[in-house]
Amino acid sequence: MRRMHFPLSAVAAAVLAVCAAERSHASGYAVPELSTAGLSTANAMVANPDERGAIIYNPAAMAFHDQSLINAGMLFLGPDLSVDIPGGGGDATTADWFVAPMIQASIRIDERWSAGLGVTAPFGLETRWAPNTFPELTGTAPLPSPPFAPGSRIPLSPQPTQSKLEILDFTPTVTYLVTPQLAVSAGADIYWAKAAQLDSTLTQLEGDGGGWGFNLSAMYVKDRFSAGINFHSAPTLTLDGTYSVLDPRLVAIGANPSQTASLDLDLPWRLQLGVRYEVIEDKLAVEFDWTRTGWSEFQEIEVKGDLNGAILSRDENQWDDADAFRIGATYDVRDATQLRVGYAFDKTPQGDDYFSARVPDNDRHLFSLGVAQKLNERIQVEFGYMYVLFEDRDYRSSRPYDPLTAPAEINGTTALNGDYSTDVHIFGLEVSTSFDAF
Repeated sequence: MRRMHFPLSAVAAAVLAVCAAERSHASGYAVPELSTAGLSTANAMVANPDERGAIIYNPAAMAFHDQSLINAGMLFLGPDLSVDIPGGGGDATTADWFVAPMIQASIRIDERWSAGLGVTAPFGLETRWAPNTFPELTGTAPLPSPPFAPGSRIPLSPQPTQSKLEILDFTPTVTYLVTPQLAVSAGADIYWAKAAQLDSTLTQLEGDGGGWGFNLSAMYVKDRFSAGINFHSAPTLTLDGTYSVLDPRLVAIGANPSQTASLDLDLPWRLQLGVRYEVIEDKLAVEFDWTRTGWSEFQEIEVKGDLNGAILSRDENQWDDADAFRIGATYDVRDATQLRVGYAFDKTPQGDDYFSARVPDNDRHLFSLGVAQKLNERIQVEFGYMYVLFEDRDYRSSRPYDPLTAPAEINGTTALNGDYSTDVHIFGLEVSTSFDAF
């Protein structure tokens, strides 16, 4: 038994933390840009009863729109990630552009009831590292003898190569106008992980899956002042796929070349509070939001093989809950044209103890702007841009990396020491239309 267990745990332990390996521009691996209006105001939208693109941030806002709405758009993300390591390092090769949908339909049923459906991609991105990026993980390691023959060696460690996670969130919601000033909403979050590809130099895991949660929100509007709250629960997504060992030397010492496997991915809960005030009535409005993301749900990942139910790998992350502070403003130049601007500061949930090169996260600054143009009484076109600047992370660990432990832990060790830098360019384009439903 030991002869078979050693290679599986030692070579796979850290690589499958790649479930979070998608390089994202927001806290952890979240993508909080849910509409072009949100993108343009650094996601300070939870207390906005006016803009069409605010409904996806707070479905209770549907109650304050006189007509039904359909918004459809795309989010285009271009990340740039690099690490400077003596004897290694380099740029992560990402897809040319990561594209995510932004769709929201709001149907006004009567004067009190509304229903909505949103489709967004709140988590996920893609990263590709070259095999020689981390020198301390390159080469081979001796196997203990006994039970292995003297001089036996295995590949040192699985360096992450391609990591891809695409998650869509379908959010059906119902809103009720309690009083002329107060509306409440409830709905479901139906998550579909439509693609998960977690590759290393030694192993590969591909699969898909899903899970579900719920969301609750409320909005209060009084004259020029408004306040909003939105909460999304913490779901667990079950991913099923195929786990393969790519290096024949591992197969020769007992590793199964391929088997089906599964893992549970815990997504964080999300809480956003906001207040908004029209500084100049029907002209200039400013909103301040506070967001808390429950990354403490993301503690570890276990990959379980289906052949005998054994744990193929276990990866420690031990993230903390994280805050973000957002401020956004809208200015109506004229009735048909609105300018938008925003700034946000996002704290990282990732400490030093389990730092991962697959998610080399850090505090970041988000700068955004945008414009909305009404083409007629019903149709509106919106454009937004955001620049995300990560603070450089000069990571130095004193905990040595030991490839012969079972499982071999890479996160938080000297193998990842280096200077990491990241920035992201994001563009949003959206078209919306309004119509009478009753």
